[in-house]
Amino acid sequence: MDIALASLAVLLLSPVLIWISLRIWRQGNGPVFYVSERMKTPDHAFGLLKFRTMTTQPGDTGVTGPTKAHRITPFGAKLRQSRLDELPQLWNILKGDISIVGPRPPLREYVERFPDIYGDVLRSRPGVTGLATLTFNQREARLLAECKSAEETDRVYCRRCIPPKARLDLIYHQNANLTLDIWILWRTLRQVSKRPNHSQMPA
Repeated sequence: MDIALASLAVLLLSPVLIWISLRIWRQGNGPVFYVSERMKTPDHAFGLLKFRTMTTQPGDTGVTGPTKAHRITPFGAKLRQSRLDELPQLWNILKGDISIVGPRPPLREYVERFPDIYGDVLRSRPGVTGLATLTFNQREARLLAECKSAEETDRVYCRRCIPPKARLDLIYHQNANLTLDIWILWRTLRQVSKRPNHSQMPA
């Protein structure tokens, strides 16, 4: 199902992919794509593809919070609101790195800091969207929006975002089936169509 749907999406959305790529390229302030190292198992990393929505900064790590908001480009903000910045992950699906539905693949630094949590979460193949993304995304955005520094953003994310998201990911793992995947995908599409006001998207 992953390969069939991703292949169909690439075919249907190829004009959109090309148009977005050209828009970012014409801005001339960095590459078209952003490659983020993520973990698909506790021991195996891969490069998660996104359209670049921020100005580049060497050594950038951690989740996106208010301290990085000034780096989000106007066009990047629109991509984040519509989640169109996630479209290049269709390639990750076709490569077998991730599924359409599953836990969001975490950054290496959080897997290393919380091995017990992610040892359980990554028993499921990561995905573009999942139960935690669907139900906790806006809550996470509100929590991180209140942070005043990179240190506070990291602290809030670790204490108030990772544990509840992990619980939801484990609920998904225990109940995963095709019907649940279709429901999550349908609800995600409906949520995206409402165009939320938050520019913060899942990490």
